[in-house]
Amino acid sequence: MNGQRRGHPPKPAQLDDVSKKIIEQLQADGRRSYAEIGKAVGLSEAAVRQRVQKLTDSGVMQVVAVTDPMQLGFFRQAMIGIRASADTRVLAEQLAAIDAVDYVVLTAGTFDILAEVVCEDDDELLELLNSKIRNLEGVLSTETFVYLKLRKQFYNWGTR
Repeated sequence: MNGQRRGHPPKPAQLDDVSKKIIEQLQADGRRSYAEIGKAVGLSEAAVRQRVQKLTDSGVMQVVAVTDPMQLGFFRQAMIGIRASADTRVLAEQLAAIDAVDYVVLTAGTFDILAEVVCEDDDELLELLNSKIRNLEGVLSTETFVYLKLRKQFYNWGTR
């Protein structure tokens, strides 16, 4: 269990103020050059590059391009609540392997798992639900929350 005690979250990474500022710079603009970031945080370009590499290698952060599904022809997004009768960890891995599923989280409460999906249209969503998700062993029931309009999706909450 990665050196952690059962039921306890892993120890959070300890970031100094400079690393936090680098992350905030990249959250504002992931294409910002290391030289620009260096000027903003008081480090050389090489030092910023090294810190960013350590932050990504350790899994503390990722630098990725975020697309707008609607602009790419994926007009149906939904969150699917899943009630399970099997090991939710196994079920979550199976869900994560489905291309249309972009987010999987194990939860406590009404649903055992929440899975966000991105589909081209309602027909694809229906096919995904009936042929893939509901057919997985251990799925007791699903409830689908269709997105009507996405009002906010940002990844710049900072490092606190």
